[in-house]
Amino acid sequence: MDWKTRYKDRILSANEAVEAVKSHDRLFLTGNVSVPYKLLDALVERAPEIEDVEICQALTIGAPAYVSPEMEGHLRVNTMFISGNIRKAVHEGRADFTPVLLSEFPLLFKNGHLPLDVALIHVSLPDEHGFCSLGVEVGLTKTASESAKIIIAEVNEQMPRTLGDAFIHVGRLDYIVPVNYPIAEMSMGDGKPSPEIEKMAAYIAEMIPDGATMQMGIGAVPDAVLKHLYDKKDLGVHTELFSDGVIDLVEAGVLTNAEKTLHQGKILSGFVIGSKRLYDWVDDNPLIEMRRTEYVNDPFIIAQNEKMVAINSAIEIDLTGQVCADSIGPKLYSGVGGQLDFVYGASRSKGGVPIIALPSDTVTGSGKRFSRIVGMLKHGAGVVTTRNHIRYVVTEHGVADLYGKTIRQRAQALISIAHPDFRDDLKKEARQLHYF
Repeated sequence: MDWKTRYKDRILSANEAVEAVKSHDRLFLTGNVSVPYKLLDALVERAPEIEDVEICQALTIGAPAYVSPEMEGHLRVNTMFISGNIRKAVHEGRADFTPVLLSEFPLLFKNGHLPLDVALIHVSLPDEHGFCSLGVEVGLTKTASESAKIIIAEVNEQMPRTLGDAFIHVGRLDYIVPVNYPIAEMSMGDGKPSPEIEKMAAYIAEMIPDGATMQMGIGAVPDAVLKHLYDKKDLGVHTELFSDGVIDLVEAGVLTNAEKTLHQGKILSGFVIGSKRLYDWVDDNPLIEMRRTEYVNDPFIIAQNEKMVAINSAIEIDLTGQVCADSIGPKLYSGVGGQLDFVYGASRSKGGVPIIALPSDTVTGSGKRFSRIVGMLKHGAGVVTTRNHIRYVVTEHGVADLYGKTIRQRAQALISIAHPDFRDDLKKEARQLHYF
């Protein structure tokens, strides 16, 4: 039987396809902006008929109907990264959180720690050989889809065809749901960056040498940094994700990937998030090489890139260099993501530049200001990057290099880039802690 016949034979509606999901199944849900919305809506509709279905996922973009209180006893999310749409359910105990390095996320399924019954995925139209591309989300999905007993796929006419280790043959798809809707768009920055972010971006740009290979985490800071790099030469990208900001740098001849140690001439990534402009740009673009997250985020792969620059953010950092990036005190907020993977990888790189960037202060909803450089992390806060892994910390007030520094020297350096309004209190706290 040729693939075209097989394809036609497996076409179902979304409601018919999710009949394959049975009570007590463990299900993988592809995420980021690749969430298969028609299948997820159909699963929510079917939920009253099934019990104790576990949905494994990372970051997802979209409505939280599948974690609503009505889903209790029917669908329960087990997330490895807490995105905004499911945070309330996690806090209320209606969803679970499994801490794991992003580089190891797919291996939970491959190595049998979390055996998968079903994978819900989202792919492009098949090419002339019957291969669909996983499109905007390859990193977390490729291995998970290979590990599942049953694959249910939305085949979307508007999903870009990305290249690299991005393909799955029609023969592997058990149930096919044809759809035609735009891929969700998501901006990395909320309009014009704040003056604080602009200052941080300028400091970081000065730290990036010509010929560097860059990783950019999620958020406004990495996006702002890209706008300060037009005087650089032959930059490259090896990152878990990228957004629209890379397009202009490529077109300006700044981002050539010509001096990369690995995958020379290619932008290497696991997924993309951005606008329709980005999705059109990555479509069938041989410059882009999509790979599995266990490869992209492997610190020992990352470290092989010389002059590897890793840019990541934090919620708070204490005077010894401990970085909290996944919780506010004991309240779980996000996850480790790829921060430690890239911080460690960049640290081991020849000429590497691992950076943690954060504004020096924050204002709560009630209007109270807090320093984000603190004497001690909040009670119950999680440590994502340890004091043993830290190197550069950047705020809008400067750069602190903590590598090889004593606790006394670290405290002094961090206080020097804290907000001026909090420096006296931090010095007092440092003395009480006998840091100096």
